[in-house]
Amino acid sequence: MMDLPDLPVRAALDEITATLAGRGAAVLVAPPGTGKTTLVPLALLALDGRVVVAEPRRLAARAAAARMASLLGEPVGETVGYSVRGDSRTSARTRVEVVTSGLLLRRLAADPELAGVGTVLLDECHERHLDADLLLALLLDARDGLRPDLRLLATSATVATGRLAELLGSDADGDAPVLRVEARTFPVAVRHDPPVRGERIEATVARAVRAALDGGDGDVLAFLPGVAEIRRTAAALSGLDADVLPLHGRLPAAEQDAALQIGQRRRVVLATAVAESSLTVPGVRAVVDAGLARTPRVDHRRGMAGLVTVRVSDAVAQQRAGRAGREAPGRVHRCWPEGELLPRYPEPEIRTADLTRLALDLACWGTPDGGGLRWWDAPPEGPLRAGHQVLRALGALDATGATTARGRRMAGLGLHPRLARALLDGAALVGARAAAEVVALLDDDTLGAGSDADAELAKLRAGTAPGSGRWRTEAARLRRLVGAGSDKGNRGRVEGGAALVVALAHPERLARRRRTGAAVEDAPHGRARGELYLMAGGTAVALPPGSPQAAAEWLAVAVADRAPGAENGTVRLAAAADRELAELAAPALLAEADEVAWSSQGQGGGDVVARHVRRLGAIVLEERRLDRPDPALLRAALLEGLRSEGLGLLRWTDGARRLRDRLAALHRVLGEPWPDVGDTALLADPDPWWTGPFTRARSRADLGRIDAGPVLRSRLDWRHTSVLDELAPERITVPTGSSITLDWSGDQPVLAVRVQECFGWTDTPTVAGGRLPVVLHLLSPAGRPAAVTADLASFWTTGYPQVRAELRGRYPKHPWPEDPLTAAPTRRAGRRR
Repeated sequence: MMDLPDLPVRAALDEITATLAGRGAAVLVAPPGTGKTTLVPLALLALDGRVVVAEPRRLAARAAAARMASLLGEPVGETVGYSVRGDSRTSARTRVEVVTSGLLLRRLAADPELAGVGTVLLDECHERHLDADLLLALLLDARDGLRPDLRLLATSATVATGRLAELLGSDADGDAPVLRVEARTFPVAVRHDPPVRGERIEATVARAVRAALDGGDGDVLAFLPGVAEIRRTAAALSGLDADVLPLHGRLPAAEQDAALQIGQRRRVVLATAVAESSLTVPGVRAVVDAGLARTPRVDHRRGMAGLVTVRVSDAVAQQRAGRAGREAPGRVHRCWPEGELLPRYPEPEIRTADLTRLALDLACWGTPDGGGLRWWDAPPEGPLRAGHQVLRALGALDATGATTARGRRMAGLGLHPRLARALLDGAALVGARAAAEVVALLDDDTLGAGSDADAELAKLRAGTAPGSGRWRTEAARLRRLVGAGSDKGNRGRVEGGAALVVALAHPERLARRRRTGAAVEDAPHGRARGELYLMAGGTAVALPPGSPQAAAEWLAVAVADRAPGAENGTVRLAAAADRELAELAAPALLAEADEVAWSSQGQGGGDVVARHVRRLGAIVLEERRLDRPDPALLRAALLEGLRSEGLGLLRWTDGARRLRDRLAALHRVLGEPWPDVGDTALLADPDPWWTGPFTRARSRADLGRIDAGPVLRSRLDWRHTSVLDELAPERITVPTGSSITLDWSGDQPVLAVRVQECFGWTDTPTVAGGRLPVVLHLLSPAGRPAAVTADLASFWTTGYPQVRAELRGRYPKHPWPEDPLTAAPTRRAGRRR
């Protein structure tokens, strides 16, 4: 065997090889730095067939291939090679090939047998990237059917090994073996350096980097969520007596190599998550962890998907800290408060990301819903269904969910289906070069510092923007994919090419200006924002303040996000457009119809709005008033108003209100068959009362003239009306013969009557068949409550003496007998006795 470095995994190589040869699958749990990514694939050369190593990132794939080739004393492309999107170094002699998970998915779709491949090593499974989870499911399916001899080895630093071993196992042999290799690590001291009030994370990290340099020797590795933060942190560290080097997947290979090599001076490596586990950064003695990561999220309700910044999990924080203890005792500076609780593991992307691309891959595999596959976590039904809807709109799936010829071509491009559509259709409209250039910009989230897509393209074409070389290479590759000959097609809209290609990718993000004039304020954060636009998908977005696009009536929005708590989204990248372009790019969103609805925007409350409208999604292009709206639409609009604002829109007479209160009390006390007369119940079935004046109503004012009484009476039949007055009388006769109205508006009916009219009355009146006592408000001669009781007999013995003592001097002309039970009730004042 070749002379391999003395890394912890070396002692386990024979066991790993023998286990795979005997069982065909295994899980290898080994922390970063143990050699699992570089030594294990070389050891697997002892088995038959080529070895394919699937890495989650391009940078890691190139670095792993370079390291293995150097161990063999060969250039990359001989025994060991790599293939990533847009770059490949392999030959007929290559037996170990390192690829990205996404590229292996494309290969598997084209050749489910993976001809010539004996072993697939799935590296860093614990990161739970979407491509990696799907690749695992499809490889298991291929092994169950076409390739039972295909060996699978899943490697990870931290993982729920039980579930992974179960997936890789078989019915005959049970769970796959789990092999473990421990790392030789040194202690790492932990220090927390949280942000001070109002401090941006870049300033916090820069402060912690300076403290880490002062606190000991060696290089510093700082983890930041994205490229923009890396750039800002590098600027904050200007003048530092150390080499400040970025490290992320979009850098040119030479710059990546520089960050992975020990230099002449101390280094500060500013890295994204690429350095968490699949790369070795030598010389590191201190880690600064921003505690943040960029992860895909989709907001289906607002039609926005993209990368958002979230707090890292505890497992990731531990991995990052471990980078400081690889070669000697180290230290980690954590940029969050001590004691803050972190989630245990990262959230799998399949639960949070846009699943349109996954849906297309599944359709190409022949299982559009993913049924029958063995998933680590199955794709959520709602997001997968949303992905199918997008694919049907793009022409990638037919009505049955099967892939169309267009869909298969889109899948073969290796792009998100939206970008694939933009490239294919854009090439026909603006030419292959222009379409490829715009798609290359949209597919690279590290390009572009401004919100104007045309301005960013101009800088990329001139070579003055960061990443211009990478962008130019990718644009050339995409142009070749669609054929340069398509540049000879329609050139009539090349000038608006960026906007048109953006709109082809995201037609629902076409936006029209909603307001002009003063800047809009984002209330939760108190920041002034620019012009407000309504996107075709229905979401409002604002331009950044001072944007050069503020004068544009239309925008084709490429990237928009929404901060937590903000009412509207913010445009991150867009191109100025116009209505003609919008209708060309999004014909499926065009609709023309009569719209009759209840609008809550009126000054005096909601009202019916009837109009004929031409729309592009949520954007109104043209409208005119409808004088004779369809009666069915009008009824639906009026009912919508009644449901949103309540039956109080109708005219409620005193009699109608009393009837409702009486019926409500009987329903509450006696239940069925007494009907529920609340708004929800009455509006649940409007057919019995939607007659007469309702059929002629056209507006809020018309509703206000309709008596609500018939609505209530529609719920009654002869059984109710025959006993209603007996069970819930409107009036009760008191001992003087007065017939007094009951107040049914509360939980119990109330009878307000003067004390003198109740002399001799001891039986408290009841209603609802004796189940509901009446509450008596016993009034003074001035009509003010003197006492409240639901027990008359008790009142005469305990309450009346106090009332008599307080009131007889104030009202001397009224009778206040010592014994009210034997006194005659009276309505009139008389001589005091």
